[in-house]
Amino acid sequence: MTLNVAVLTSHQGSNLRALRATSNQESSGFKIVLAICNNAGAAALAFAKDTEIPALHLSRRTHPNPGALDAAMCSALEDADVGLVVTAGYLRKLEARTLARFDGKIINVHPAPLPEFGGQGMFGSAVHEAILASGVRVSGPTIHVVNAEYDAGPVIAHADVPVLADDTVDSLSARVLEMEHRLLPAVVGRIAAGEPFSLEAPWSLQEETVHGARSR
Repeated sequence: MTLNVAVLTSHQGSNLRALRATSNQESSGFKIVLAICNNAGAAALAFAKDTEIPALHLSRRTHPNPGALDAAMCSALEDADVGLVVTAGYLRKLEARTLARFDGKIINVHPAPLPEFGGQGMFGSAVHEAILASGVRVSGPTIHVVNAEYDAGPVIAHADVPVLADDTVDSLSARVLEMEHRLLPAVVGRIAAGEPFSLEAPWSLQEETVHGARSR
């Protein structure tokens, strides 16, 4: 059975594009059935329209009351028969009704290791600035289950991106984003196939590529 996926995003929607490209492959096991954006002028909405993905703009502009916005979000996901919600560059915290209705079925891609480089305000260039300031030698995207706290849900997968001596925020963020475009479709594909994830030993994209399974 094909897994129906909704993607929530705020701006360019590059991960939406990556997921769409993978979903077009017959063996992917999933289909993008809905895109939701909180920014009416986002490129992600234009992409969804161009590729015939059903799309909605839901924000405080469309629903000034937070409870009404939460209800509209939840209803839209239910109406599309969504089995997995992916937040990718979505700069709003999900509210209680949606979190409860889709408990355990919402994942987020974060552009750095967690929990060390997560939390409120850790998005965009701020994440990569923190990585460079810390002196760590490895960054990379992390995928976690979404809960009521920022970036605090259980980690299910990650991928390593080396931090180079001459890296800038722009150069590091570009390489991390490229890795996100590999990691996220792979994880969604595993979920669609019913493959389990270990919370004690999160799945590694690199180790899957090299060894066929996580070995450490």
